[in-house]
Amino acid sequence: MEFTAKQIAEFLNGTIEGDVTAKVNGFSKIEEGKPGTLTFLANPKYEHYIYGTKAAIVLVNDDFHPSAPIESTLLRVPNAYAALASLLHFVEQTQTQKEGIDPSAFIAPSARVGAGGYVGHFAYIGEHSVIGRGCRIYPHAYIGDNVQIGDDTIVYPHVTIYNGCVVGSRCILHAGAVVGSDGFGFAPENGTYRKIPQLGNVVIEDEVEVGANTTIDRAVMESTTIHRGVKLDNLIQIAHNVQIGENTVMASQVGVSGSTKVGRHCMIGGQVGLGGHIHIGDGTQIGAQSGIISNIDAGSRVMGSPAMPLKTFFRSSITLRKLPDMYLEIDRLRKEVEELKKRL
Repeated sequence: MEFTAKQIAEFLNGTIEGDVTAKVNGFSKIEEGKPGTLTFLANPKYEHYIYGTKAAIVLVNDDFHPSAPIESTLLRVPNAYAALASLLHFVEQTQTQKEGIDPSAFIAPSARVGAGGYVGHFAYIGEHSVIGRGCRIYPHAYIGDNVQIGDDTIVYPHVTIYNGCVVGSRCILHAGAVVGSDGFGFAPENGTYRKIPQLGNVVIEDEVEVGANTTIDRAVMESTTIHRGVKLDNLIQIAHNVQIGENTVMASQVGVSGSTKVGRHCMIGGQVGLGGHIHIGDGTQIGAQSGIISNIDAGSRVMGSPAMPLKTFFRSSITLRKLPDMYLEIDRLRKEVEELKKRL
């Protein structure tokens, strides 16, 4: 498909600077901008690329002020990154989607699948499960008994949703995600470990995205809950009885221990480890590879292991680099003190 700058500006309610007839038929990164494509500038670190890019149209923020001439047509919008997301979503919606139920799929007689969806090769849907309208269940997905899935949710290949779990509308579960596996619960007994049955479930609310090979354990009792709008990257572990607040985002390889409650609108970097039975306040930002072992107040910005306020972490990092020289200086001073003691 091909679009002009004028058509795109009308769709985004943006302002054009340059050729209104400029045409694009694809997207490219600004550092690799190709003729006939649209790119964007949202991060100031990439500004130098805009002066040499070959892309036909560049989305920029309204407050962008170029320091040199630009050959491309600029399309000004309030938020270039959000505008790009809108365009990509529009293009995705125009692509042909598979529909219907493949004859090789297994759907239990008591299960219900809503109209307008897709169930692929060898997908499995168990007894009494309810799948909403417009859902896309890709090949080899497993949906157990008594599962509920809302409208327009996508379940990619090899996703496993255990019995009794609930997934909301407009969710995306990427390949290999596991929802409702047993929580890691064992009671020490006579030198061994006795398994504690995990009788709860997982509840995923609307508009949640779960990355590839991410696992969300079912609760011992009641529910492990992923609230509306949460975005989980690949390879994340959510333990039993965890609560993740609305619109919180987590990068890859985060681990959240049992019964921890994470607030709303939190941002958690890659490889962060959260201890069990703690509370992370709303709006908290946690830097990559941090270790969290106690409660964190709302609005905090922390980093390190164990985590500390961000400014303290940076000061500590500077000091840490100086430790070898400090050690040599202290050792020299120690020897001087010993020599002075001998003279006295």
